This record gives sequence, C-alpha cells and structure tokens, in this order.
Amino acid sequence: MARKALLVGINDYEKVNNLRGCINDVLDMHFSLRSLFGFKTKEIRVLTDSRATKANILSRLKWLVKGCRSGDFLFFHFSGHGSQIRDRDGDELVDHLDELICPYDMDWRDGTYITDDELNDILKNVPEGALLEVVLDSCHSGTGLRNIGLEPPIEEGEERIISRYLPPPTDLFLRFSGEEDELEYRGFVEGARKRARKHHILWAGCRSDQTSADAYINGRFHGAFTYYFNKHLRRTPRVSRRRLLQKVRASLRHGHFTQVPQLEVDATRRGRCVITDEELEQS
Repeated sequence: MARKALLVGINDYEKVNNLRGCINDVLDMHFSLRSLFGFKTKEIRVLTDSRATKANILSRLKWLVKGCRSGDFLFFHFSGHGSQIRDRDGDELVDHLDELICPYDMDWRDGTYITDDELNDILKNVPEGALLEVVLDSCHSGTGLRNIGLEPPIEEGEERIISRYLPPPTDLFLRFSGEEDELEYRGFVEGARKRARKHHILWAGCRSDQTSADAYINGRFHGAFTYYFNKHLRRTPRVSRRRLLQKVRASLRHGHFTQVPQLEVDATRRGRCVITDEELEQS
C-alpha cells in the first residue's frame, strides 16, 4: 500500500490579512501522520506561506493522485483562509455558490483562488478502492505573528480567537445582493460528495454557514479544529471516525467555539455512511 500526503498551511499571505495558527497546524498534522500512520517524511509534501501558491497547490494535488491504485492511502490537509463566491461560467452566472480555499497569492480580481470544483476535478481521479482523506480547516481571516511555534506570550487585550473567513470585495458581494434565495448553497462537504467515490472521506472544520477559529490554545496559535483533531487522535489512534468527530465537537463546545465540524464518509468498506447530527445524538 502506497502512502502520500500533502499538507498546506498559510499564515503569511501576499495580499490579504495574515493568520497565526496554520503553520502549527501543518507541524501537528505532519507529526501525527508519521507517528500514528507510518508515513515516511519523503511521502509527505508540505507547502507553507509563499510556496503555497495556487499553481503549486494544484501541481502537488496532481502529484498526490498520480499513479494511485486501489489500496493506497492519500491525505490532503489545508489550513488557511476560506471563502465563498457565486459560481461563474465565463460571463454566465450559474445558480450556486462555490466554496474557496485561498492560496498565498489569493487575488479576487484575477481569480487566484481554488474552488471546490477545481479540487474535485483533480480528486475525482482517485480510483475505486483507494482511501482519500481530506481535512479542510478554513473559512476564516485575521492577522498575527508568523514564527513557527515560537510565538511570544499573548499581549493583554490581544484577540485570542479570530475568524479565518475572507469576505469577498464589496463590489462582488453587492453584485448578487437580493439573489440569495436563488442560490444553491453548498459547502465543501456537500460539493465534494456529489462527485465522491468509494472511500473518499471529507472533514470540514465547520458547517458551510459557519466559520472556523484561528485560536490561542495551550500557549500557541492553532486552527481550533485541527488542534482538537490531532489531540484526540493521538490519545486514541484507533478511534472510529464517528467517535473522533464526537470528541472534537465536544472539545470545541467546551472551549466555547461555535463551529460544528462536519464529516462525510462516502461508501466506506461497510457501505456509504453520511454522519449527521441526528445520528451522533442517537449513538
């Protein structure tokens, strides 16, 4: 079984507000992959800050799926800004919203962002029987220091929780004002599910109508979702995904975070399972 992983974390953006916890997210996830899942360093590719351009992310995603066979394990983690924009086909408007992840060179004006459609166009090529795990800790925005894991103590009065959501420019937002009821509102989980194949597993740090926190936790900045995801995974490496989701949600609630992480498993070996809030309450 081949293993390949791509980890992307962006604190220092070229043209939009910076973040604080994304590099630490990459460090934490890199450690978990090696210590818990047997990944070798050469099997993990990392893009951070200025290296995490749109072109580089798409290129590494193509590397991730290239030559994949049944039985292989692929892993993609993104920590950074996220947003939404009305989907456009050339000059024609289409009746739904696209979810975005924002690369280092994010630019609204020239389309330098990565939509869920672009992700799906690459990831849908993963063959039947391969395991693809996607973890997206995005949909937030803010400013902050960018030292890797060496932030000084937080100053009194400094915000400990900031939003990673990057709002569209006013002109783009107003262009569709009043048309919200006509839109098909879908997040990464829903958008990817429509094209997902067997063994494609998607984690999202929050619901499509929420934002994910960039937060000061235990002396460092992290994505709140990624922090608790790794914390519980390391405590119980063989935990089921359903139980892991419950634990992460509980920790976020305990920490007074409002985001509700989402998990979709499209046809695991036991059959298709979409884990909903109602199922969690009954389990």
